[in-house]
Parts: sequence; structure tokens; C-alpha cells
Amino acid sequence: MQYLLRRVPGQARHQIGATSQSSTTTGRSGIQIGLQQQLQQQKRNMILRASTTANGTGPLWAGQNSLPSLPVPPLEETIPKYLRTTLPHQDASSKAVTEKAVESALKGKDAALFKQLQERLVARSKDPESDGNWLAAWWNDAAYMGYRDPVVPFVSYFYIHKDDLARRTYATRAASQLKAILRFRDLVESEQLAPEKIKTGPLCSGSYPWMFNSVRIPEIPLDQAKKYPSAENNHVVVLHNGRYFEFEVRHNGEELSAKEIEAQLEKIVTSSPEPSAFPVGALTSQNRDAWTHGREALLKVAGAGAEQNKATLQRIESSIIVICLDDLKPHTTEERAWEYWWGDGKNRFYDKQQLIVSQNGKTGFMGEHSTMDGTPTLRMNDFVLSGIAANKIDFGTSSRTDLPAPKELTFVLDQNVEGLVTKAIQDFEALKSEHDLAVLEFTAYGKEAIKKFKCSPDAWAQMVLQLAYFRLMGKVAPTYESAQTRKFKWGRTETIRSCSPESKAFCEAMESNDVSDEERFEKFQAACKQHLNYAKAAADGHGVDRHLFGLKKLLKEGEELPDLYKDPMFGESGTWRMSTSNVTSESFDAWGFGEVVPDGFGCAYAIKGESLTFSFTSRKLGASHLRHYVQQSALDLRDMHVRLANKQSGEGKPKL
Repeated sequence: MQYLLRRVPGQARHQIGATSQSSTTTGRSGIQIGLQQQLQQQKRNMILRASTTANGTGPLWAGQNSLPSLPVPPLEETIPKYLRTTLPHQDASSKAVTEKAVESALKGKDAALFKQLQERLVARSKDPESDGNWLAAWWNDAAYMGYRDPVVPFVSYFYIHKDDLARRTYATRAASQLKAILRFRDLVESEQLAPEKIKTGPLCSGSYPWMFNSVRIPEIPLDQAKKYPSAENNHVVVLHNGRYFEFEVRHNGEELSAKEIEAQLEKIVTSSPEPSAFPVGALTSQNRDAWTHGREALLKVAGAGAEQNKATLQRIESSIIVICLDDLKPHTTEERAWEYWWGDGKNRFYDKQQLIVSQNGKTGFMGEHSTMDGTPTLRMNDFVLSGIAANKIDFGTSSRTDLPAPKELTFVLDQNVEGLVTKAIQDFEALKSEHDLAVLEFTAYGKEAIKKFKCSPDAWAQMVLQLAYFRLMGKVAPTYESAQTRKFKWGRTETIRSCSPESKAFCEAMESNDVSDEERFEKFQAACKQHLNYAKAAADGHGVDRHLFGLKKLLKEGEELPDLYKDPMFGESGTWRMSTSNVTSESFDAWGFGEVVPDGFGCAYAIKGESLTFSFTSRKLGASHLRHYVQQSALDLRDMHVRLANKQSGEGKPKL
């Protein structure tokens, strides 16, 4: 059985009401869902439940059916909270407009309509078809399947793996990692993997079935995700020089050893010394509508070519995972970030989860984001890297010589498709040239030192980012931080609005020569407290962004848009000029993702025991400048705490 769906648990894109941003956009808003799509949601919900619970008896699903439903916050809580989050970005004139709109929503002309919208949302949350999550179907369509800009750089994310000193060629490194990936796949597909847990209990495991043998397929107006049966699809697809190869990971019922996989990979490398003249994978880098048309063109090539192309696509899409062997030798973390974030647009298939291996044995991972957020893939990558480092992966000992050789998967192209591939490469290179990237590997201190200052490490990092942006731009920015809501059934994400009146006051104090360390510390503590309070509320499903999104979705034809949504500040406060997220693994050198608005930064960070890492992306706004101010701000914040600690203890010489 194949599972087809468009409603898939995963981390959402960060924009609410923001339009598509790339030069190739069709102009269709990422959040507009037509009547036809809404009518299809009931069917997609049923498909999703069938696909994730048909055999849901293993430990992976322990507690799944007892997970609480995503709550609907009270209007009286959300709307005042929303008003407060806009204050750092207001002047007296705009503030008066927003306050009037809020008053209208709570007590004025829009109050009755908001009450009706709330009642509709509560009813939706109780509808069995929502299956405990009133948001998931809407948000998946709005943020992913209906999002039409290229997935690279706007949706995908990347991890940069630490080096493996024992494996320095791409064949040996890829073989060892594939063996570990196959072990993790066995745990997932057999449902023996334990669910992730937090203090309140297990997290939703709904996205795990989509980790392997799945693909995102372009369609207009909504993409779909397809999951192939793992028992029937035990092949991997390998890309080298833009050419596709496949081989089975089992032979005569026995899984290949690492040595056997290595031999298969070496055969692929030696058999494809020349790059493909028209690498079809470039089409996957296009705007989703353009890729839809490109895929259709592949399937309409004259003669037998259409059937061959269909079969080739099916083998790629149904594979366990795609392994990209790049003939590159990146050295610096930034060189590797460019390779794993973008690549060259040719040696990739961006609609699949991809392991990327450089010729010098360095590796990374590119996450296809529509089917899951970063936490499950983080877990998988951590399992792979830490398991290999600890010698806990069974690489096998067999060295059979009768293995079938890897098979090249070829396409039949006509002039039309060749032209589309050429244009895709040109568009990719043009879009890539508009971007910049910078990585900060900050080794002065890490989580352990921050905890000694009795501060939340995440709140500390967020205040570093707030201060750095303030120093670079002279003002604060609407800031998104991802909060995980997987403690709820089909849980996804909520927005932490990290920029607050308190964080703005802290930034202003740090930049004033007339403010003492004691006053700065007081404002820093207030900013951190506010951040932690909002972060907890968001994780509990009580942020403002998803709630206001849901209410707006339930407006009926003929009902006037409330003033709250007409207020320019509604769009401005949700234009994430800093899109931030914390994913931490000691197995990674860094990680990252793209900016979500044209005049914004993507800010990925990790808080390790003795260091911090930050990756900054933008459309030539000055990623290296932001890196400079983050380093400066991180040191200044540490030094302020040291000075105060030394003053209290009577010591004159600062020390950490």
C-alpha cells in the first residue's frame, strides 16, 4: 500500500500572512487554501490516521492515543498578549491604531464576530475529524504543501556533522553512516524505537513513518507526500555527478556489510566520471509550480521515454534515502555549510531526505522539511554519529563478490525538458548568488558557564541575538523562535515572539553609556523572565500566532475582516526579520536554514556544553556583520556578569 497525503506532521514555515518571496514566485500566497483543498482535508485526515496507526502497536506508539488535544486559548488571553508583543515595534501613532483594533475585537464592533470565530474554532477542535488537533491540516497545507517558493533555500535545513578521523573518503564514510541509518530505520519501521519523552510524558510520534521511503511530490496548488512500503523498497539511490544509481541494501535476505556498501559506492564513482549534461535533479530546485510542470514534461516525453521516466522517478522517490556523493573537498565550516545548505543544484534531489558526503569524507544532512520538523531527524543523525563514534554499530563482516552491480537510473529527455533543466540551473545559480552566509564557532564559553550565572541558556542566547541585531540595525526586529508542541497529538510548532518590551529595554540599556551594570543586569533578568514565560506558554499551545491564524481561517464568505487583521502592525509584527531556532547536538559542527523574509536573517544556533555555534543566512543583508555583533554581544554579556560577580565577592580581577 502507498500512503498519499498532504496533511503531514512537521515543523511549519515561519510566516503568518507573509507572501512568497523568491523571484520565481507565482504570486500565490502560501497561506491561501481554496475551497477544493478544504473539502479534501477530511480525506487526508483519514489517510494520515490509517498510515500512522494501522500497525501502531509497538513501543513507538506508546501513549500516542492518550496524548492531549491541542488547546484553543481564550480570546481574553490571546488578544491582549498579542498587543503586548507589538509594543517594541510601535510608535505613538501606530500604537493607537492597534489598541483601537484590539478594543474592537474584545468589546467593540468586532467582538461578536470574534466570539463566533472562537466558538467555531472550539467546535473544530472537538470534531472527530480533527483528531485532537484543530491546526495540523490547515498549517501543513498553508506552510508547506501550498508554499510555492523553492524548497532550497526557503524550506530545507542542514546539519554539518563532526569529522570521523577513521573514515576520510566518501565511500568509507557514506558506507558507515548508511549502516547506522539502516539500523535506525529498522527501529522505526518495526515500531521498536521508544517515543521521545519530556517531563509531562511522551511526544507525538506521528512524523516518524515519513522519515524513510517517502518523498514530497510537486502538484498545483498543493504538493503531496507519498510514503512507500518499507518491506518492498530496500534500495538506496546514490547521486554522483548529477547521475542516479540504485542498489539493494539486502542480498539473499542478508543486509549488506559496510565493506560491501563501500564497494558498491566505489563502483558508482568509477562508472560516472563525467557530469550529466542535463542533470534532472536541478528541476527539484525550482519554484514548486515550475517543478510541477517540469515533472509533467518528464512524464510526457514521446514514445517509450515517458514510461522510462515514470519508472526512474518511482525508483528515486521510493528509495530509503538519497546519498549525494559530491566531488568537493570543503575545509571550513562555512564552505561545508554552503555545500549542505545549497549544493550546486545538480547533484541533489531536494524532495527527499539526503545524506551528503564530500570527497574528503566530510558529511552533512539536508532535511526535507514538509513531512517532519527537526527533532526526529536530529535524533536520527545523533544516533548515527554517536553510535559510530562509540563503536556501537554492527558494520557486518561479509564481503560477497556476487552482488549485483549498482544500476544507473536514466531519463529520456527531449528538447523541452533539456531547456527546463538549463533554466532551472540558471535560476538556482541566480538565487544562490543573492545570498550570504556566516558561521560563528564561539568557544569562549557554553551552556555550563551560562548555568553558573543562573540563567536559562536559551534565553541567554536569544538576548545575545536581540542585542546583536540592535547593534547592527539600530532597532529591534520581530523575532520568531520555534517552540515544539509535540506533547499534543499531531503536535507541530508555535511561535515564541522573542522580541518583547523587556528585551528592547535591555538592548537600549546595553548601548547606553549612562546605565550601570546593575541596571543592565536587572533589565536582562526581566527580559529573560519574559522570554521564559512566553516560551512556556507557546509550548503549552498558548501562543498568539497559531490561534489568530485559526480564527482568521474560519471567516465565512461575506463576513468583514476584523480591524485586528487590517491593522498594518498585524503583518509587521509577524514579519520575522529574525527567524531563530535552537537545535543542539555535540555530534554537529553547526546547522542552519534560510531566511524567511527577503529583509530578514535565518539564525540557527546550538548551545553546547563548552561552546556556542550560530549560523546566519540572508539575502546579502550582512550575515558576517551580524556574526561580528553576536560575538561581541556574547562576550559583553559574559563580562557584565563577571564584573557584577566580582564586585559582590570583592575581587578586582575578572574571571569566568
